[in-house]
Amino acid sequence: MSGDSDTGTGTRLGTGTRFGRAEALGMLARYGDRSPEQVDEHLGSLELTWLLAQAEQAYGVQLDLDDERLDAIRTVDDAVAAIGAQIADAAHPSGRPSAGADARTAAP
Repeated sequence: MSGDSDTGTGTRLGTGTRFGRAEALGMLARYGDRSPEQVDEHLGSLELTWLLAQAEQAYGVQLDLDDERLDAIRTVDDAVAAIGAQIADAAHPSGRPSAGADARTAAP
């Protein structure tokens, strides 16, 4: 699989840049020195804190999840959805033209 397509399991920002379930499990596996297959679906607060810090470091973003959103993250899939959305927002901030936009065609 190549290109910028999304497989439905996470967020793809560009070729090779993706935050999905496999990436989350890999990061969580490093917490406790275990294999991704040994990671429990339910996240504790320490695991979530670890995952947030690892995602920020790996993707070079500052995640900004409010208390309500953090409290709603109970599982790996919850975390993938919340973190993936934040990473996508950081990659494509609203109000900015896409990288391919031509400023000459914009209305004055």
